[in-house]
Amino acid sequence: MKKIILIVDDSALLRQISSEALTEAGYKVVQAANGQEGLQQLDLIMPALIVSDLNMPVMNGLEFIRALRQRPALKQLPVIMVTTELSDALKQAGRDAGATAWLTKPLQPPLLLKAIRTLLEQ
Repeated sequence: MKKIILIVDDSALLRQISSEALTEAGYKVVQAANGQEGLQQLDLIMPALIVSDLNMPVMNGLEFIRALRQRPALKQLPVIMVTTELSDALKQAGRDAGATAWLTKPLQPPLLLKAIRTLLEQ
């Protein structure tokens, strides 16, 4: 059975590029355009890992992670935060919210795949 990866990003192009790379690598991909849609998807699926943008309308990445960490079944779910901003303060806010790892934009599919494989093997 294919592992499910949930991609939460307001950029349709980034979702498409990531989805194509992950599908080629053997994962099943589910997409959401913001944190609120991501939470709705989590009512329907149990992903092996989440890749989330930080800056999104409706519900940003930090709000999304805080909300999903309130669900007991999702407390240990790996979450990769993707952003153009990578200050120490932002990294700390992400860790406090429950982010597992960080990648910077522009997102490079080989780095994304490596990060996913590493987290799923732990």
